[in-house]
Amino acid sequence: MKKILVTGSNGFVGKNTVVALKETKKYEVLTIDRQNTEDELKEAVLKADFIVHLAGVNRPQNTEEFYKGNGGLTENIVEFLKENNKNTSILITSSTHAVLDNHYGKSKKQSEEALIKYSDECDAKVYIFRLPNLFGKWCRPNYNSAVATFCHNIAHDLDVWVNDSAIELSLVYVDDVVASIMDSIEDENIIKLSNLNEEVAVTTTGASSLQINKYYYEVTTVYKKTLGNIVDNLKMFRNMRNSLLIPDLSDEFNKALYSTYLTYLEEDDFSYYLKKNEDNRGWLAELVKSEQFGQMFVSKTHPGITRGNHWHHTKTEKFIVIQGQAAIRFRKIDGDKIIEYIVDGEKPQVLDIPPGYTHSIENIGQDEVITLFWSNEMFNPEKPDTYFLEVNR
Repeated sequence: MKKILVTGSNGFVGKNTVVALKETKKYEVLTIDRQNTEDELKEAVLKADFIVHLAGVNRPQNTEEFYKGNGGLTENIVEFLKENNKNTSILITSSTHAVLDNHYGKSKKQSEEALIKYSDECDAKVYIFRLPNLFGKWCRPNYNSAVATFCHNIAHDLDVWVNDSAIELSLVYVDDVVASIMDSIEDENIIKLSNLNEEVAVTTTGASSLQINKYYYEVTTVYKKTLGNIVDNLKMFRNMRNSLLIPDLSDEFNKALYSTYLTYLEEDDFSYYLKKNEDNRGWLAELVKSEQFGQMFVSKTHPGITRGNHWHHTKTEKFIVIQGQAAIRFRKIDGDKIIEYIVDGEKPQVLDIPPGYTHSIENIGQDEVITLFWSNEMFNPEKPDTYFLEVNR
């Protein structure tokens, strides 16, 4: 089984990478973090068939730690390999700061240069990813990710301070980063196989990463979002429990940001109550709604009670009874024929409600009926498109 070493395995990208690697059950995963000794690092480096080097320093107490924890650590790994005549492939997550004139950027550039020299001298394959701002689950707030800090503060009803809401960030989602790492490992498998067969090695990185040149790669999905847009979306997510409005999840950034936001909730804050609209028939509550997919409801109906007896011009619905027995009846508004379906919560059955048919649902059992409803549009009290008409004349 191929041995993959992940340095910085307890960090944000490291945790996500280790989990993904273990899920494949294809690799033996070696992990190194800051609590390990240099001897343990050396032992793991020499055992590894592929090194995912994620360890680094972001916020040291003095600038020298930048160079020791970034460039210096990478140089040590390379020296361990060279001293033992190994040319193990290495992937490193660098930063877009590597082109900037600051200590952090210079230390990341030092790491890149150490890998390029190693690649040239030892005929080793290296993968250098210069990453912009990152976001995703397990990212530490109030550290080096604005998105993580915004998520944490808004999830906890704390103030968010933005100096200029028009500032645009380049962002990559951690799952896309991990996918690129996995692509690179698979790419390395193909290259090794190609060399064994004495064929020309061809780089075959997957759709989540793009090769720029012999050394550098990019994560293909990069989002460009302003600080104002990010904060507004997160505030909308926080208010969802009141508005019930689901964001447009056809937007990949919204989907990734919403998934990220939920991970910053406190564990005793995962649940919330819905508003119940009660009357003599039972109760009904809205679940979620969206401009894109419409609206969902849940209702409980007492025995012998009938709901509905109305029709729509354009609005369509789906009914599914998940508890109890019910009769769902239809009649075309200009006809006399009554169509009846007997449904049972033990045999899940979805009924489509076409426009132009008045319809009703009656609890014909001894127990309360629980029904889920979906409508293709949100209820608009100014244009309800709902007209009362008895199914039974």
